[in-house]
Amino acid sequence: MPDIGFTAEQLAEAMVELVKANKMKSCYLRPVVFRGYGEIGVFPGKNPIEVYVACWEWGQYLGEEAVSQGVDVCVSSWTRIAPNTLPALAKCAANYMNSQLIKMEAVANGYAEGIGLDANGYVSEGSGENIFVVRDGRIHTPPLGASVLPGITRDTVIRLASEVGIPVVEALIPREMLYIADEVFFTGTAAEITPIRSIDKIPVGKGRRGPITEKLQKEFFGLIKGTRPDNGWLTPVYAPQSVGA
Repeated sequence: MPDIGFTAEQLAEAMVELVKANKMKSCYLRPVVFRGYGEIGVFPGKNPIEVYVACWEWGQYLGEEAVSQGVDVCVSSWTRIAPNTLPALAKCAANYMNSQLIKMEAVANGYAEGIGLDANGYVSEGSGENIFVVRDGRIHTPPLGASVLPGITRDTVIRLASEVGIPVVEALIPREMLYIADEVFFTGTAAEITPIRSIDKIPVGKGRRGPITEKLQKEFFGLIKGTRPDNGWLTPVYAPQSVGA
């Protein structure tokens, strides 16, 4: 891996300063590292590495009512990138062409989102979200070997589920398990925790947000809104203001 010129700590500091400078109360942060102007061929080694950090306000990724009402999705005809083709573990711009194909097909067919299967036909993830399947009180999620991005929110949900005593299993998920699940939900930086109410027009559970999804949402939103005790999750951005007597 080439040296990008900044440490993870420096990038984190830059993100905090960016939020402060723009006086954001809620925003989406995206650090971007890419090869800049130089050779136009496929070998990028001589092109300079450039680093940017952007932030902007972003509403509910899958719709304003999605968090409470859930979304209707389909299983895509587009397969997620196979092992040894592109690095699925990387949040890489090139990988998002596959995501765009999944998303565009879903929207064209009247769905909010699509679910991609991996090269072996097992459940992988949404176009821009990780996926969790609930059955018999246990949460299942695809392992990293199923062409899954190791999302920050994915990791957060696994940790929160452990804290509240809900078992999580990372294992291959066959497509048919989606149709007999009690609950299914997406996770992602933009999607946060979004319940899925139907897949391929088949209702998931009772066709609405389930109790485990709702419980995890309560823990998650309590954490990011500061109404839940912080056990080292949060980074302060604005210094507390002193209050006069």
